[in-house]
Amino acid sequence: MRNSKRLAEIRKLPCVRCGNPNSQAAHSNSAKHGKGRSIKASDEFTIPLCAICHAAFDRFELGSRAESEAMFEKWLIKTELMMRRNEDVF
Repeated sequence: MRNSKRLAEIRKLPCVRCGNPNSQAAHSNSAKHGKGRSIKASDEFTIPLCAICHAAFDRFELGSRAESEAMFEKWLIKTELMMRRNEDVF
C-alpha cells in the first residue's frame, strides 16, 4: 500500500537512529510487512533514517536479520510517537 502523505511526513522527521535532520523514508525489510523480491513493504511500515543509517540498515550492518527486525519494530513505535508529537504542535 502506498501513502505519499505518510512518506512526506516521515521525511520531515529526524533520523530515528542518530538524530540527523536529513532523513529518508526507510521501508521495512521484513516479509511480514510485505517485503518481497523487488517489492517494497507497505508505506505504513516506514521510519525516518538518514542516508548513512539507511544504507547500514539495508545491508544488515547493524545486526543480523532477526536483530534488524527487532530494531525496526522499536523504531516504528518511536516513529509513531514522533509523528503524534508533530501533530500536536500544529
